[in-house]
Amino acid sequence: MESKELVTLAAQACDEKRASDIVVLDMSDVSLIADYFLICEGSNERQVQAIARELKDQAEEQGIEVKRMEGFDQARWVLVDLNDVVCHIFHKDERHYYNLERLWGDASTVAVEGLQS
Repeated sequence: MESKELVTLAAQACDEKRASDIVVLDMSDVSLIADYFLICEGSNERQVQAIARELKDQAEEQGIEVKRMEGFDQARWVLVDLNDVVCHIFHKDERHYYNLERLWGDASTVAVEGLQS
């Protein structure tokens, strides 16, 4: 599965669990870490965990290895590493504090709707 398809799958999985403010950053020209960062938030710990679990389940159903999942138990910032796509699922309070969109400001934002075309 190509990274664009993978980030589309990730965005849809997050949306299914009502993640808020889903942002996709194209990291290909900025970093060697991943092709895309997906950033979203949940309103409480249970929702953050539900989003992460749905993302993991949908990836595994497609035969995609989840390389690592960090922060699930605390559910303040869960990182799901899908190799070419790294998903950051924040509790709404933590997202504002870490502000990854500003930190990686050189990366272009990709419209989630545009990924599906």
